[in-house]
Amino acid sequence: MANESNKTVKVRLVRGLRGTQSRHRLSVKALGLNKLNDVRELKDSPQVRGLINQLRVELRLAD
Repeated sequence: MANESNKTVKVRLVRGLRGTQSRHRLSVKALGLNKLNDVRELKDSPQVRGLINQLRVELRLAD
């Protein structure tokens, strides 16, 4: 059980945000990504997965 709460996912911002919807820019900011090629390690939760799914064009899962 404790192991499940420690799961993380790494995301990388691979596309610029010019010309995107304002809510997409806010979602990227909520994930803690600021610049192109920024990588963040986030707790794997349904909320984070939802943001990643919404931004699947701009983000990639990093190794």
